[in-house]
Amino acid sequence: MARYKGPVCRLCRREGQKLYLKGDKCYTDKCPVARRNYAPGQHGQARKKLTGYGLQLREKQKVRRFYGIQESQMRKYFQMADKMQGITGENLLKILELRLDNVVYRMGFAASRAEARQLVRHGHFLVNGSKVDIPSYLMKVGDVVEIREKSRSSAKFKDIIENHKGNTVRWIEVNADEYKGRIAAEPSREDIDIPIEEHMIVELYSK
Repeated sequence: MARYKGPVCRLCRREGQKLYLKGDKCYTDKCPVARRNYAPGQHGQARKKLTGYGLQLREKQKVRRFYGIQESQMRKYFQMADKMQGITGENLLKILELRLDNVVYRMGFAASRAEARQLVRHGHFLVNGSKVDIPSYLMKVGDVVEIREKSRSSAKFKDIIENHKGNTVRWIEVNADEYKGRIAAEPSREDIDIPIEEHMIVELYSK
């Protein structure tokens, strides 16, 4: 399935809530969800009652859009989560949180997951001292992510570090002055702040 390349704000409006896909714009009055909180299209304001399947589908689509992944990746992660010990839905979210692009975003080195994905692809980050340019690379406890020496002098990263807002999650330790962060622990469900009912996704894929 091809990656969506249209206006990302339409995705937020389709789900009826902010997915924070546009970075800082999502926190301003310019956010389309705040101004037009209904689905896009000419029938967007019509009231629609979703079936059980429809509700499950919407939850799955929300997760895909939050993390910017395709359907094939989503199914692969679900299969991984299903084989792990513990609650499948929570395992799924933990796997998604440990993607390199999400970790870079959580560290505050990018304004959005989409920007983090692009920066990773362009080879700006090292994992345990080696360059990794695969956004879906799964991190482990103890792994260290840092901005490459050559990239630190760019205006982009200087601005990011100067305006760094501090650590936002408990499972990551960040040292902005040294341009690096470390995975201190596995993320717990309480650390994952996205409004998702993951059990619905499990029910959808278990049919």
